[in-house]
Amino acid sequence: MPSLWKRITFSVASVLCVGSVALLVVALSTERWVTGRILCKTGAEIVNASNPELDQFVGDIYYGLFEGGKSKRCGLGTRYSKIYIFPHLVLTLNGGLHVMVILFLLVAVGFALVSLSFCIYNARKVPYQSIKGHKGLYLWNFIAAFFGALGVLCFLAAVRHHNLTERVANYEENLFVLVVLDDSLDLSFWLGVGSIVTHFAVSGVVAMSRIKLPKPEIKKPEEPTISSLDLLY
Repeated sequence: MPSLWKRITFSVASVLCVGSVALLVVALSTERWVTGRILCKTGAEIVNASNPELDQFVGDIYYGLFEGGKSKRCGLGTRYSKIYIFPHLVLTLNGGLHVMVILFLLVAVGFALVSLSFCIYNARKVPYQSIKGHKGLYLWNFIAAFFGALGVLCFLAAVRHHNLTERVANYEENLFVLVVLDDSLDLSFWLGVGSIVTHFAVSGVVAMSRIKLPKPEIKKPEEPTISSLDLLY
């Protein structure tokens, strides 16, 4: 049975692993990886809108790895539409890169679960093999953080270097051309980054478990000494 200190540290590491899995699952399932503003260029050119009037042709867009939405204003009022990345829109994007982002994050979830199982094991038992102990936990957390970082970086490359927002905004737009005024990484993206940071925190907690705390010394009660005079009385 491991010591109390090790049980506490590995329990904390288990909670952090659960947090990492939760962050990745929420990031995968939500639609706020990128948010931005889009200008209906065609509508603005038709009426020859000047700078003060351009605000009437500015809409919003947001999307994640699977779904999103946009509101466009092209002089006919605000029109809302839902964005579905799969199965058709992904074909017009850099499909391989987008699928790699999802696969990398799923692999990160898998290794985070492996790390969780090893944390629980170490909190309950003293492992005899090194791969089941600290070294194994360092390895699984590094792999989980590595694949999470790959997924985040691939998505960032798709947004910054492959004009992902512009492609998503102009999908199935036959009459109007939409121009992205600005876009920014939103909450879902930073949840993925937070998951990576969590794995480094797990490694730090695992390293702390190797600290040997001083054991409190229990003083033994002094045995009474009986002298010859005591025996006379």
